[in-house]
Amino acid sequence: MLKMQNLSKVYRTELIETHALRDFHLEVKQGEFVAVTGPSGSGKTTFLTIAGLLESPNGGLYELDGQDVSRLGDDARSRLRNEKIGFIFQAFNLIPDLSVLDNIEVPLRYRGMKADERRRRATQALERVGLESRGRHLPGQLSGGQQQRVAIARALAGSPRFLLADEPTGNLDTHMARAVMELLEELHREGTTLIMVTHDPQQAARAQRHVQVIDGQVIDGATLQREVLA
Repeated sequence: MLKMQNLSKVYRTELIETHALRDFHLEVKQGEFVAVTGPSGSGKTTFLTIAGLLESPNGGLYELDGQDVSRLGDDARSRLRNEKIGFIFQAFNLIPDLSVLDNIEVPLRYRGMKADERRRRATQALERVGLESRGRHLPGQLSGGQQQRVAIARALAGSPRFLLADEPTGNLDTHMARAVMELLEELHREGTTLIMVTHDPQQAARAQRHVQVIDGQVIDGATLQREVLA
């Protein structure tokens, strides 16, 4: 379970103070599929980086699986992130001079996992996304949709409890986007907790729950409906 209460994040320079998140509240239960939308600059990316333990909030509470992770140090955040969280990025973030299998193994190396176990997990994850025959290819030899599926396999290989997807179909054509969304929906049906940031209302509608972030605060679907009816 992911729980955020009264969360705040402020970025400061010598001249400017930007409140990216303010009084931010969100709970995501184990096994949920939540879509997060909002205009550019609304705080979606900041939320995702904090949820993924890439940054710490300035104030408030963030609990992950019942543990207060709000003020963890860099090493503790890195360890927890590697153990519990999988990332799927819009730009894929694959290492171009490593094979597909080696790309999938990279996060597992940071766990100190033995080579045989890394390769077994990477191979199984690649089979899971239907690319078992492409393990020795380089990322540049694959289509955009195939690269995104490799990115999903990389996340799955670590058996994460939480899967965070940042615009996972943003760089794909309609056909490839549909295939990636079907794969994400299948993972959700199997019990994966999935949080997806997207600008696409059609993709957001496929989630179990939809929340919107505006000016650094969450407006859930029920609130949105009440405001429309008012």
